[in-house]
Amino acid sequence: MRKTPIVRVNGADFGLPAFPLTLKLELLQHAGSFKTRGAFTNLLTRKVPAVGVAAASGGNHGAAVAYAAHKLGIPAKIFVPSISSPAKVQRIRDYGADLVVGGDRYADALAACEGYIAQSGALSVHAFDQAETLLGQATLGLELQEQAPEVTTVLSGVGGGGLLGGILAWYAGRVKVVGVEPDGAPTLAKALEAGKPVDAEMGSIAADSLAPKRVGELMFPLARQYGSGVRLVSDEEIRLAQRALWKVLRIVAEPGGAAAFGAILSGRYQPEPGEQVAVVVSGGNTTAVDFDR
Repeated sequence: MRKTPIVRVNGADFGLPAFPLTLKLELLQHAGSFKTRGAFTNLLTRKVPAVGVAAASGGNHGAAVAYAAHKLGIPAKIFVPSISSPAKVQRIRDYGADLVVGGDRYADALAACEGYIAQSGALSVHAFDQAETLLGQATLGLELQEQAPEVTTVLSGVGGGGLLGGILAWYAGRVKVVGVEPDGAPTLAKALEAGKPVDAEMGSIAADSLAPKRVGELMFPLARQYGSGVRLVSDEEIRLAQRALWKVLRIVAEPGGAAAFGAILSGRYQPEPGEQVAVVVSGGNTTAVDFDR
């Protein structure tokens, strides 16, 4: 995995009130998203059988596991649902993994993957509910603290919660950490309301990265102990965030990657005077820009 850069901008650059803003550009990570951190941590710290590894994914985790497996010479079988972005599916194929596309949602891919693991003995590399996955994602928090020690608040998108959980585990309450998720897939919001992970809706333009059935069991205690709540953003607010990142900075973020910035742009999260906010732009596996036109 690589150390990804930050960009320091100002809210005024986007037509907002003036306040400092740091963007952590995780879309520049190998395989196009933060997921590569957890993938390598799993493959390098666990015993991998000869049959290799298997993973279910909305797309980004699958691409990350396929990339890590390719680099380490390990067989990989990846299961994704039909809603997975063509850009993500192509990445998985390009890295040489055995790809299975089936079902409508991540939960369908996970069920198929679990069946294969039970039959084959492959090592399961869970997208978010695995200790090594959380440990790998926590390295983003480590980097951000080194790059921007002035930051007092971090906004991160939430699907299963692996990234948010890793960031929460790293900072352990030293800064304010806020989750952002689509209002059509409020996994963490529902869990916090219920006091435990529960099934939530799974509809959003970011459904291939931020819409599992429920948030992870491992990250949920971290969210309760160290988290500062959740902000929900609409699909339109996510689209506007994608457009603004492209227009102002020429950053091409996928919907899930732009969701956290959508909370800032829409005013769903409004920084207090003196607050130093960092936003994770978590992925860029999208066909939003077509250079053939």
